Amino acid sequence: GQIIPERRFVEAVNREAYQYQMGDFPTEWEAWIRKKRKDPPTIEEILKNENYREEMKQKIKEVSERDKLLQAKEYKEGLVAEPGHTQVKGHASAPYYGKKEPSQDPMSTANTFQPGAWMPSASDSNKNK
Repeated sequence: GQIIPERRFVEAVNREAYQYQMGDFPTEWEAWIRKKRKDPPTIEEILKNENYREEMKQKIKEVSERDKLLQAKEYKEGLVAEPGHTQVKGHASAPYYGKKEPSQDPMSTANTFQPGAWMPSASDSNKNK
């Protein structure tokens, strides 16, 4: 009264079984072996799917190239801003962040920020007494 499940396997022809890696044989066969599909694939189905994947790769390549050309045209015409390029010259927690010595006043520009140095003045130290 016990039902024994069907076992599916592939016999290695040119290699040892442990040398096979994912993608070494068609995904349709992978799906059948792993019981993701009921019937084994036909050679026609495998060829049809392979052709479809190749067509998709070619279309993706063409669309990507067209998009790059359109983006370059839009950058040139000023319709789209070009992405900014970040240059890292130091770490913000470094004491002088790219400068040889700290300035007395804080400095800020579009690309850099340098904190200023602060020293208590004589009048500040007299207030605490």
